Formats: sequence, structure tokens, C-alpha cells
Amino acid sequence: MPISERENFLRNVSMTGPEWMPCHVIISDASRDQLRGEIEEVLARHPTLFPDFEKGQRDYAHYDFGPAHRAGERFTDAWGCVWRSAIDGLEGVVEESPLADWCALEDYVSPDPLVQGDRGPADWEGARRRVEEDQKEGLLTSGGVPHGFLFMRLYYLRGFENLMMDIAADASELPALIEMLVDHNSKIVDQWLSMGVDRVIFGDDLGTQTASMISPKAFRKWITPAYKALMQPCREAGAHVYLHSDGYIMELMDDFVTAGVTIINPQDLCNGIDNLARKAKGRMCISLDIDRQAIVPYGTRADIRALIEEEVRKLGSHQGGLEMIAGIYPPTPPENVDALCEALEEFRTYWWK
Repeated sequence: MPISERENFLRNVSMTGPEWMPCHVIISDASRDQLRGEIEEVLARHPTLFPDFEKGQRDYAHYDFGPAHRAGERFTDAWGCVWRSAIDGLEGVVEESPLADWCALEDYVSPDPLVQGDRGPADWEGARRRVEEDQKEGLLTSGGVPHGFLFMRLYYLRGFENLMMDIAADASELPALIEMLVDHNSKIVDQWLSMGVDRVIFGDDLGTQTASMISPKAFRKWITPAYKALMQPCREAGAHVYLHSDGYIMELMDDFVTAGVTIINPQDLCNGIDNLARKAKGRMCISLDIDRQAIVPYGTRADIRALIEEEVRKLGSHQGGLEMIAGIYPPTPPENVDALCEALEEFRTYWWK
């Protein structure tokens, strides 16, 4: 009898011998809106990856992309940051930062996460019910903090250039702002841990194409202690810590381990497959973010298959420790999504055949 998805996940993360490599393909709202029926045909051909998909589930003409994801809309979030998006289905950028002037910090009050989410009211009772139902059914349970929970939130609030100057100049106000964010996120983490979730998900994009946005020394001073304060309680409670970060983050891998990360979600080609094998394989489970800049959107079917094979061979093992996640964004054509799904289906059991 095959093991459950949850048991396979836990074995894979702990590197104790799963029966397959977890694979996830997530179609962005922007690509769904662009491809519509074409992408539905692809999803229907791959029930292993999309077991709950049914054609016609989405009303494209009336779909609500949500706050900060609607083209041309200005949206003010619970922190007072003003967002604008250029493309339906893709998150926008912060155009106005409430703490651009440090003088505003004295009277600034952060939102109460037990009542207010970033972009709408919090529903912790509903979240608890969903977790309890999933636990009764033996499913994997997860919770998490909003994407951009710390480093990104700092520059949402201050503005990017201001934050870079703050870090370079050791701004005296910066510790108080970081402490505010840690306190805010700790309340969210505590809620999920009280429900007994299997993993807590954190997301903070830390890299450019070629380096981390701040030096490893500055990261160690300002960010690592905050990460540790949020992640160590998860480990003490027996929950796995999943960290997503776009960009080049190889210089920060040691800090992630120190903070308590057990699952790292790095971009593949940006960081380098061989680099990931040297710096992350065996230390953390690698939830590999498959290329969305070159090969998947523009390559051939053979190119895509070769990429997946190389990554599985170099980063996987019989013990586990590798899962794959692919986000699909414009201008990726439907035939390339199909090629990706086909390759994932082929190699998901490579190490256990």
C-alpha cells in the first residue's frame, strides 16, 4: 500500500527514504488569464500533478485577481504601503512608503495580526477549522507569514534606497523597526504552532541575479537574529521551517541553517545547480524553484527535459531531500508547460525505480 502524501513529504524533508519526489506546478493568475482554455487542456492531461483540476472551474470574465494584483489599481495595505500593479494577476510594487521619513516612526502603529491581515481581515477561526479538518484526514498541514515578512517589509515601509542607506549607516531607528516586525510575525507564528501544523512557510526575496541585496555581514547583523527568533520556536514545536527566497542567496546558506531552516526554496539557474549541490544538498531539503526566465519559457521540449534530469541527478538521492516547484508566468507557452509536466512525471520516481 503506498504511503500518504503527508508521510512522503515528511520522509523527503527528513531524508529518510520517500517513495517519490514531490512536484508542484503553480500556474500564475497572469498565465491563466493569458492562456485560458489552452492551459486548461494542459492541466487536464496531467492528473498526477493536478488531481483536483476540472475544466471550466474559473470564470475568466469576472475573476477577481485580488488587492495589489489588479492592473492600474492603487491599493493601500494594512501597513499604509501604497501598491500599484501593471499586469492583472501579478503582484505590484510599493509606490509610497509610510516610514520614508523616520520622523513618522514615533507615532506609527503596526496592524494587529490577530485581527487584520495585510490585505484584509484575519480569519483565525476559519484557519483553525481547516487545519483540524486536514489533520483528521491525515493531510499535510501548513501555515505561514505573509510573503516579504521581514527584509522586504523593511523596504516596503522605508523605501528601498532609504533602507540600503539605513543598513550602511547603522541607522539608530532600525532596531526598533525590526523588533516591531519580529513581534508582529511572532504572533502569527504562534497561532500556527498552536494548531500543530507540519510546516511554517516564510518568504523573503533576498537576492539580485548575482548577489544578495545586502552583504552577508550585514545580513548576519540585522536579519539572521530576527529569522532565528521566528524560526527556532517552529523547530522547538516540531514544525518544519520552509524559506522561499528569489535571487542569488548562496552567500546566506549558512545563516539559514543557523536560523532553523529545514526546507530552502531557491531559484535554480540563478544560484547554479552545482552551487546548490555544494552548499545546500544534505543540509536542508531543497524545494527547487525551477527556471522561469530562460529554459522553461523559451526552450524546447528537449531543453526542458534535460534541465529536469540534470537537477534530479545532481540534487536528488535515494534518501530524498529534493522536491520541485515550478511557477508559470507569461510569456511561457502552453506547450512548454506540457513539456515541463511531462518531465516532472518522468523523473519524480527516478531515484526509486
